[in-house]
Amino acid sequence: MLKTFDLVLIGVMTATAAVTYTIKHRAELKLEEVHRLEAEIKLEEDTIDLLKADWALQSQPNRLERLVKAYEGELQLQPTDSTALVHAKELPMLKSEVPMPDVTEAKAGSKGATVASAKSAPDAAKGTQVTTKAQPVPMPAPRGEAEDDADQIETGSVE
Repeated sequence: MLKTFDLVLIGVMTATAAVTYTIKHRAELKLEEVHRLEAEIKLEEDTIDLLKADWALQSQPNRLERLVKAYEGELQLQPTDSTALVHAKELPMLKSEVPMPDVTEAKAGSKGATVASAKSAPDAAKGTQVTTKAQPVPMPAPRGEAEDDADQIETGSVE
């Protein structure tokens, strides 16, 4: 009844159906992955928008002026003179072109402070050494929690 040719065609049809199902299943998995990645991208875009809004609130000039007045004693900020600003073309050389200083440990000074000596390229040609001493930077005292609740902004991720 069934000839060999019919059996071969049934086998080819079954194999084709299996391959078609496998391809369909893989395509569905890829589509789910695309949807998941689109959701992650949307979450990241929402987070970026939230951070931009937060930055806009944090950098408002009237808020910064209040903070400057509140910390005027600790920070001792001074306005920048317009003559202190320079354009990039006015700088002598690029940062990448500046030679790296040769730093060596020297003997410790009084009170155990570390003294480092460094030779920069112009100083090395003159035969002079530049000596610097590390000094701690004072940090301002934290403000009280109840002083200014308007400056406290809660942020979180969008889910």
